[in-house]
Amino acid sequence: MNVKIESLVKFYTVLLLNEGSKHGYELIKELKKKLNRKIGTSQVYPFLGILQKNHLIVVEEIGGRKKKTYKLTTSGKSFVNSMLQRFGDLLHIAMEPKLTICTHCGCKVYEGGHEEIIKNKKLKFCCHHCAMSFKKHKLGN
Repeated sequence: MNVKIESLVKFYTVLLLNEGSKHGYELIKELKKKLNRKIGTSQVYPFLGILQKNHLIVVEEIGGRKKKTYKLTTSGKSFVNSMLQRFGDLLHIAMEPKLTICTHCGCKVYEGGHEEIIKNKKLKFCCHHCAMSFKKHKLGN
């Protein structure tokens, strides 16, 4: 398979197709809305051709004017799921160092949280309530 997702236009195109079949104009309209910028046909249709060539989408002509509708194949859905898994893995790698673990409940906190010094140790909690509960149950306060 020779499909590279190296732009947000391509990324969002496959995500939109994952929602269901779409007309080319519908894709362009939704891409403009999602990316908040002008999207040209030259950014979308050649990529749809690559997806079709690689059997990731099928093209159906419907209606009196023979409007083309693009729909993911089973292979296309697997491709999108694999892409989303890789994207999720990248996010996990980027976020993991920035997470702290609540001393009481063990949940992961990205920003904020609550810190308290207990027995000369700085402990991190997700919220004030977890800190209070920790002190009450673990320390007997």
